[in-house]
Amino acid sequence: MKLNSIVATGAAWAGIIAAASAGEITGKITLSGTPPPEPQLEAKTQMLQADLYCGKKSSGPQNRVFQVGAGGELGQVVVRLVDNVPANASALSEPVVLDQKNCEYIPYVTAIQTGQKLLVRNSDEALHNVNIAPRVDGNKPSNKAQMAKAADIEYVFPNAEDFLPLKCDVHRWMFAYVVVQPHPFFAVSAADGSFTIKNVPDGKYKVEALHRRGGKVVKDVEVKGGKAQVNFELTAPAAK
Repeated sequence: MKLNSIVATGAAWAGIIAAASAGEITGKITLSGTPPPEPQLEAKTQMLQADLYCGKKSSGPQNRVFQVGAGGELGQVVVRLVDNVPANASALSEPVVLDQKNCEYIPYVTAIQTGQKLLVRNSDEALHNVNIAPRVDGNKPSNKAQMAKAADIEYVFPNAEDFLPLKCDVHRWMFAYVVVQPHPFFAVSAADGSFTIKNVPDGKYKVEALHRRGGKVVKDVEVKGGKAQVNFELTAPAAK
């Protein structure tokens, strides 16, 4: 067997073994305190009601910045490894869909890996436009119209960036944020505050919970026997 074949076979087996031994970090995010009101919610409501299509389709602008449950469960929090990140992890290849439905971006916060495809979809029977304004060099700005039910628009971002903003200039209450990660070890908390970071090998890590306006908390976590659990409590900022 040739040397390069041996090396390739060894690398393949190493990847299989690593995947088989990888575990999960699970947990829950909660918010302490009362979140501040959504900025300009009344103005957004007036704009929406004046739109013939969106006024019928939408349930009205909600407090999307803080998605809080009855027990303080906090959604839309990015949870990620920030130290001792495993090397040579397989890149995420499945595209992530960001939809425009009932005149809102869904989800409001999403996360992808550098180089992973982001597909922006228009499920509405209305014209939208996708205005992306990165703040990190190398992530290209873009402003494209997207007709009703048109084909998805594909984006790829080569550099890590927290809360890259997207907006629709046609419907000015429509915003979304994308967190671009340099590795695949991350998750976004669901509406009930739960999250799962998958395929994490046994070891000691620092895990960060990051909210766009609720700040961040970092904790030490050890994955042992393929499992680890950690919960985070973020503090609501004072109303301005």
